[in-house]
Amino acid sequence: MKNKLFYLIALLFCACSVEEPTAQKEYNTIPEIFPDYTDVTIPVNIAPLRFKLTHNTEEAIAVLTSDSKKIIEKASEDKFMFEENEWKELLTSAVGKDIQVKVYEKENGIWAVYNTFAFHVASDDIDSHLAYRLIPPGYEPWYHMGIYQRNLTSYEEKAIIENSQTDHNCMNCHSFPMQNPEKMVFHMRAVHGGTYVIDGTEIEKLEGKVGEEIPSFVYPSWHPSGEFIAFSNNKTLQSFHRNDKNRIEVYDENSNVFVYSVKEHKVYTDSLIFSPNVLETFPTFSADGKTLYFCSAEVPDSMKLPRDYKKIKYSLCSIAFNPENKSFGSKVDTLYNAKFEGKSAKFPRVSPNGKYLIFTLSEFGNFSIWHHDADMYLYDFQKNSYQALTKLNSSDTESYHSWASNSHWLVFSSRRDDGLYTRPYIAHVNENGETGKPFLVPQEDPDFYKDFMFSYNIPELIKHEVNINSKALEKIAKNGKTVQIHR
Repeated sequence: MKNKLFYLIALLFCACSVEEPTAQKEYNTIPEIFPDYTDVTIPVNIAPLRFKLTHNTEEAIAVLTSDSKKIIEKASEDKFMFEENEWKELLTSAVGKDIQVKVYEKENGIWAVYNTFAFHVASDDIDSHLAYRLIPPGYEPWYHMGIYQRNLTSYEEKAIIENSQTDHNCMNCHSFPMQNPEKMVFHMRAVHGGTYVIDGTEIEKLEGKVGEEIPSFVYPSWHPSGEFIAFSNNKTLQSFHRNDKNRIEVYDENSNVFVYSVKEHKVYTDSLIFSPNVLETFPTFSADGKTLYFCSAEVPDSMKLPRDYKKIKYSLCSIAFNPENKSFGSKVDTLYNAKFEGKSAKFPRVSPNGKYLIFTLSEFGNFSIWHHDADMYLYDFQKNSYQALTKLNSSDTESYHSWASNSHWLVFSSRRDDGLYTRPYIAHVNENGETGKPFLVPQEDPDFYKDFMFSYNIPELIKHEVNINSKALEKIAKNGKTVQIHR
């Protein structure tokens, strides 16, 4: 709200008639802008990509042109604050085509023009909302945090649940089945601890453990039917470096994978995914629900943690799952073999159309959000091969990612901007698994990310707004009966 007056003044100022200048000089380069929206592929329903020049100007004008529509925008404080209705009309006129962007700048009273760049407007919509946790980019504090949702077709953000409602506890690992916001799972830690499963207006607080064998529910993934949730149980520790570019190591002393039946309040597992001397984690279901993917690392008795943390490397594996009788296959298949291929896999996510799986690789370990070498890779099930997503990766961390319901958009977290804060980036994926240049989720003010002191954690695309009664959730967290789980 604090910037509303500025926006109103800026919009009124820019509403005056502005004409496209006649350039007397040409710069043989595109303009330097933030966020970098040059030559990006965008959905037709995205909010305006407002941006600013990275240097001060005497005066600047941007001209956006499609075949049948033109916007001429005068910068205010070097920011181009495109009006939402005009922007939507422009994108609608350019579906499947390009919007040409030409930026003019006045220097010593003379207009100069930069090289033109483009917004490539895809014919594919993106899911309207993005859910994420906002958390300080530290290692232990969680006094202020929450799970939020952003309407990507506008700039509206709403809280799903904030920990100011639940005595400032930790909350994490939200997940939805097939981008359906009617169902949701997440955890609360410490006070009011438990796993919360939401189905429409129904809210259950699960014990979040099954005796001594499963002491905690951690990383979740819904079955496409919404009847099961795969979890890992992890005994997680962290260590700090005195002098290392990665600052911190988060590692598991123990972890296994199991499947929870939402209706039965019962867990199912198998020795192939719940075994000693093997760390299984990050489960995720296939699009048809008949395969469970997970990451696995062998840890012989001779290996000691944290001393040998760099020796821990996870393979990407799969096992058959029969949802009718809750049984697992008789063997584990390996898609990426860390022993032979040298890196460590984590965060597998299958596209809803079942064609691709995206996962993250880094030098070692399973918690790559602090590993600067972490990059994303795409596994093609038709070709049974994988390749680096070079258009999406940067010189810094790319870690968590999720698919849109139509399999044509990805959102992923990256530290490419400053190496400290994770920001949400969106990228288009075509029928051949090829990606466009990613773009930072647009904000109402282009300076937003410069001033915002929270990281975006676990960005998840969802089809529409989550309509959870946060007061009812708060009441259940504090006073509700905990559901016991059995094997």
